[in-house]
Amino acid sequence: MITNNTYLSDVKTGDEAIITKVLGHGAFRKRITEMGFVKGKKVRVIKNAPLQDPVEYEIMGYNVSLRRSEAELVEVVSLEEAAGLSEVKFEGTIDEESLKVSVLEKGKVINVALVGNPNCGKTTLFNYASGSHERVGNYSGVTVDAKEAIMKKDGYTFKIVDLPGTYSITEYSPEELYVRMHITEKMPDIVVNVIDSSNLVRNMFLTTQLIDMNIKVVVALNMYDELEKKGAKFDYVSLGEMIGIPIIPTVASKGKGVDELFEKLIDVYEDRDPSVRHIHINYGAQIEKAIHDIQHEIWKNPSITDKLSSRYVAIKLLETDKSTLAQLEKFANYEEIKSVAKQTIAQLEKEYGERSETIITDAKYGFIDGALKETYKEVKKDKRESKRELDDLLTHRFLGFPIFLFFMWLMFQATFTLGSYPMDWINTGVESLSDWLQTTMSPGALRDLLVDGIIGGVGGVIVFLPNILILFFFISLMEDTGYMARASFIMDKLMHKIGLHGKSFIPLVMGFGCNVPAIMATRTLDNKKDRILTMIITPFMSCSARLPVYVLLISAIFPANQGLVLFTIYLVGIVLAILTALVMKRIAFAKKEVPFVMELPPYRIPTLKNTSLHMWHKGQQYLKKMGNVILLASILIWALGYFPRHIVYTTDYDSKIQQVQSNSGLKPDQKDKAVRQLEVSKESERQEKSYIGQLGHAIEPVISPLGFDWKMGVSIITGLAAKEIVVSSMGILYQADLKADENSNSLKDELRAQTHNSGELKGQKVFTPLVSFAFMLFVLIYFPCVAVIAAIKKESSWGWAVFTMVYTTAMAWLVAFATYQIGSLFI
Repeated sequence: MITNNTYLSDVKTGDEAIITKVLGHGAFRKRITEMGFVKGKKVRVIKNAPLQDPVEYEIMGYNVSLRRSEAELVEVVSLEEAAGLSEVKFEGTIDEESLKVSVLEKGKVINVALVGNPNCGKTTLFNYASGSHERVGNYSGVTVDAKEAIMKKDGYTFKIVDLPGTYSITEYSPEELYVRMHITEKMPDIVVNVIDSSNLVRNMFLTTQLIDMNIKVVVALNMYDELEKKGAKFDYVSLGEMIGIPIIPTVASKGKGVDELFEKLIDVYEDRDPSVRHIHINYGAQIEKAIHDIQHEIWKNPSITDKLSSRYVAIKLLETDKSTLAQLEKFANYEEIKSVAKQTIAQLEKEYGERSETIITDAKYGFIDGALKETYKEVKKDKRESKRELDDLLTHRFLGFPIFLFFMWLMFQATFTLGSYPMDWINTGVESLSDWLQTTMSPGALRDLLVDGIIGGVGGVIVFLPNILILFFFISLMEDTGYMARASFIMDKLMHKIGLHGKSFIPLVMGFGCNVPAIMATRTLDNKKDRILTMIITPFMSCSARLPVYVLLISAIFPANQGLVLFTIYLVGIVLAILTALVMKRIAFAKKEVPFVMELPPYRIPTLKNTSLHMWHKGQQYLKKMGNVILLASILIWALGYFPRHIVYTTDYDSKIQQVQSNSGLKPDQKDKAVRQLEVSKESERQEKSYIGQLGHAIEPVISPLGFDWKMGVSIITGLAAKEIVVSSMGILYQADLKADENSNSLKDELRAQTHNSGELKGQKVFTPLVSFAFMLFVLIYFPCVAVIAAIKKESSWGWAVFTMVYTTAMAWLVAFATYQIGSLFI
């Protein structure tokens, strides 16, 4: 049976289907519809050619053959599905009226692609229209992959794809190629070009490229309220009629105009809008002749224009677009097309004295200027003076860095001070639940699993959710206001010194939230060398998953100057990233410089809704990780620590406990203290002889020079999956050891009370300030989580992924070793 979004090429010999949509382009679309391949027609597969291509079909009483590549452009449903859509029982046949109804319903699925410049509000529009919670940021490259959502309106189903923000669809960056390939390969029914009303000229450059593609486009004139506030006059209706594209003003952050936009999409989809027409941008006589000469050669092979406009292909070839040239290699007349393109480019460059791509770009901007001159009137008064003064302050030569460092310190300090209150509430709730289960359940493995495994592990991590939400809230504020781009501007010279582009600073700052999207955000960098080098040093940016470890140890061991200690940890990561980049620049990435070109978007007041959505979206990811990776890891760690149950102890602890309890010469409090010490010794030995204890002791020779005990070693190993598991592991390993009294049952109290049970450090505190600081540095630097390694592999190669695993772990050991050994000399 044929399923939704099935194409004619998928239908088996002898089967019938109903056409719901004809994709394709230009001459192909015209030719195939004239042959009867239109919405609602029944088509049957007769047979395949001996080599399986082409395929013979029967339609409207006559037979016709199509190549499989052409049949892939015809969307169909089976007769069974058509009957289901029309709510008619299918018994092998379906009447024509029911057929029309079913096809009409199927035809009401509209595929929409959102494209636009960075900072144009495209993802905000996507979020509002679909109810999705995708993150929104006011800097280039927030959306680094396509996001999809489905919404229904007026009986139509919209399948919306939010494509990466891009200034054009040339081949300058991976995003541009991604957007172009989506439009040409997926062939959405309508492309919504989201335009920032405050910068029409630059935004409309992408519009001119969409016009060249000869596809259905609707313009969402976003942030229209900013244009109105300036007092500008814009006859967008006339402009839309001029370029053959409907223009709808919107304010996506407030939902204004969104309903009107989707109503217009329905009209355009159903060919009801009279303003929709295809125009040709007139590039001038010489350029038009060059375009026609290339088109003439393209037309010799109609297969080329099945999906692409011949004019668009010709213009791309004039722009020396290598990707377009590569797409044509499979066609028989590739060499002829390439030769004609080369000749016409040479003629144009000789005539104009400029590179051909520059000639086309100049002509496009000339068209835009001419169109806006007739429809747009700017008011000469400047209302942005206050914003310029703010920008002058925030990017000041001397004050810019202190202000930036202050914002960073404020972010980390607030993470502690504001987060401490909800953190205490959650901690109290977790402890209460643990105590309740302890008293209500019968002793046994199940109770131990719930109390020590699940609640001790997951509960030990979930208490840090407020801290993580606060951290993401501050990062979101910097993104949404436009300050993140200024931070890149401020840092460019320093980034340049270490061999990176200023734009690399954006993924690096994102790394403070989560390294995975930060790795993916390197796609916004235009140079491959910059992308890989940024990926390599991004793990040094301490992600929010490491934050619970810092919060736990700093709260327990460093009661004073907590914000300063946390800031120092983050600063060490930044310094190591810089040193690594300097070394790698000399060893593996020496190259000529890449110019610093980056948009500085206008400052905007972020909406509480967008900032909160961003924060909560990341909070959801954190909670989701609780429900799978951390939960499974906590159960595994508990099991390794719980078994084997039959252990041969070096001392008969039970008999000694009985002796203490029967000793009439001891006072009750003395008895309790002695019994507690014996119980602690017994549990400590049991843990050491458990499977996880054996694992910890196996790696003890490697970590003992760092001042770590075997339990810290186990926590480090479990943190390979996700850094939050370091805390859950410590919760499981340390909670059972020492319970001085019934009230001191928090993990922080347990850590402060830990002492070494063997070796030359026996009796000394485990978590001294020096050891704790070295441990935090190790967690900061060593092996990024599995998800980060997978992201590096996806964005580069296995080689760089393995390299990252090895060098980060080796560096972590060296830094922790130096910290502990050198620090011990002075303490």
